[in-house]
Amino acid sequence: MPRFAANLTMMFNEHAFLDRFQAAADAGFKAVEYLFPYDDPADTVAGRLEAAGLEQALFNMPPGNWSDGDRGLAALPDRAQEFRASVDTAIRYARVIGTPLLHMMAGLADARDPQAIRCYRNSLRYAADRTGEAGVGLVIEPINGRDMPGYFLNDFDRALGFVRELDLPHVRLQFDIYHRQILHGDLTMALRAMMPHIGHIQTAAVPLRNEPGTGELDDARIFAEIDALGYAGFVGCEYRPKAATVDGLGWLKALGGGSS
Repeated sequence: MPRFAANLTMMFNEHAFLDRFQAAADAGFKAVEYLFPYDDPADTVAGRLEAAGLEQALFNMPPGNWSDGDRGLAALPDRAQEFRASVDTAIRYARVIGTPLLHMMAGLADARDPQAIRCYRNSLRYAADRTGEAGVGLVIEPINGRDMPGYFLNDFDRALGFVRELDLPHVRLQFDIYHRQILHGDLTMALRAMMPHIGHIQTAAVPLRNEPGTGELDDARIFAEIDALGYAGFVGCEYRPKAATVDGLGWLKALGGGSS
């Protein structure tokens, strides 16, 4: 069975963010991820992580102003300086919290716009250089247009192309099962083909983004495939519980309990 990380942005919302760490540990998880830690001091987040005995799997670089609709800055030419500052902020947090991976969000931009493409390439190179110096891994993730209309990076082959272009061992693909199924389908073959370049995996049921086992996919079979392919990282549970988080963890118990 893969090792699962609770996504504290979507799960355990019955608690305030800083209290979700212990709630995840109490539910049997050994690791967590979340979108952004930047509303709290890095040492406060690190303290909750340590007190709960958890590993940090991943979090995102600052996306700009999320409440105003920003979904990343990497492909936005007029936000280049802000993007570079966001990379520095993320690395500062990564060092204190101890995350092995940072996810760089692309932003809302026309995927065919030459200026956006050039900006994204430059941003990825900058982030790759800075994370490489810091000893932190960097991942990029295609996101489907139903959940995030207008997102620049909306194709798995294209994302893989950017990763291969750089050809750096610490720059890899974030493979979200939910986004992959909505964008392209063909999950098993994509996992097999892309696994050498995958740095992180996330899961949610399709089509409603609830717990694994509640949608159209055979999630247990997909997890077995991930195991068979030798994936050693965490699988982030980036799903929206249908009701109380703990009440919906039957899928995890059926697989043998919490992450290990």
